[in-house]
Amino acid sequence: MIPENEQVVLHKKKVISNKEISPGVFYLTFDKTGDFVAGQTVAVGVDPGIEPRLYSLASGMNDKRMSILYIVVADGTLTPKLAELSGGDELYVSKAFGTFYGSAWPSYWIASGTGIAPYYSMFYSGLTKNKVLIHGGRTLDSFYFADEFKPFFGDNYIRCCSRERGDGVYEGRLTQYLKEKNYLPPNYKYYLCGSSEMVVEARDILINKGIPFQNILAEIYF
Repeated sequence: MIPENEQVVLHKKKVISNKEISPGVFYLTFDKTGDFVAGQTVAVGVDPGIEPRLYSLASGMNDKRMSILYIVVADGTLTPKLAELSGGDELYVSKAFGTFYGSAWPSYWIASGTGIAPYYSMFYSGLTKNKVLIHGGRTLDSFYFADEFKPFFGDNYIRCCSRERGDGVYEGRLTQYLKEKNYLPPNYKYYLCGSSEMVVEARDILINKGIPFQNILAEIYF
């Protein structure tokens, strides 16, 4: 969400790369608009006449460039145009804003779909100590960056797949996984990023399991 009473100014930036990492899912990298905190958001557009959309940054704070993760919506006004971009093209990007900050506090990072993006930023910003990463997706190809997460987190990287089966993958939705957990440490922070349905359901599950409301931080993807 754009902060109240704050005008978001878009800056023209050069595209570095635009890679399709899964069918219809792209990892877009461009020149940096300024410093940011892992977990923050930027507004992205391709033309002043097309309303920009908000995306969590998916790059490390010390990177020389910024990156986002996006899904192409076939009838959308923005993402089909984003998918046409290649190195050297221009797009419009705001400076980073938002308060979904990564921290050194012991935490559960919980995501559905492209909601994994801010955790990828936190991961590459070195905020990995005492973290558990839970990622939910419909299909096995929706676990973006798994090749990097799995060797680092080991058993603390949990993939929950609702429509397909795979070795080492929990069969079911991530909310079902949370329901089945016998214990969740109440002194941890619980980050939630994804669809509003997932965030609301997961938040209710955590509260029912004794997690203090103030320890739950949420970022909803629209």
